Amino acid sequence: MKKIEIYTDGACSGNPGPGGYGAILKYGDHVKELSAGYKNTTNNRMEMRALIAALESLKESGELHIYSDSKYIVDALNQGWAKRWRANGWMRNKKDPAQNIDLWDRLLTLLEKHNYTIQWVKGHAGHPENERCDTLAVQASRGSHLLEDRR
Repeated sequence: MKKIEIYTDGACSGNPGPGGYGAILKYGDHVKELSAGYKNTTNNRMEMRALIAALESLKESGELHIYSDSKYIVDALNQGWAKRWRANGWMRNKKDPAQNIDLWDRLLTLLEKHNYTIQWVKGHAGHPENERCDTLAVQASRGSHLLEDRR
């Protein structure tokens, strides 16, 4: 299996508001950058879309090392919360529905094809790939052709 590093970040001006994501994939000497901007979204949705875009760009299964500054994503995956939400009909507990179900369902399905680890990195702390992802996300959020974030 190919060993691939994935770095992601999302940005949102207002929450909700215009937002964007940035992702970097590294495989050997190859580096791929991805980004897109959305008209009306949230920071968590942009964080999720960054990882989804990275995973959707892969042509085959791999051993992934994912780095994100989103505790929402890292904890939900590492603690098994997202899988539990799905198993419980997208309920966080007996009375509270999970948020961003459309993206969680897509993300979990994509991750099933890979062996992966996901690690939290502190945002805005000088981590080169995280800083670059943030730049990509902010630039995308300020673009002139923003996409609709359909839920």
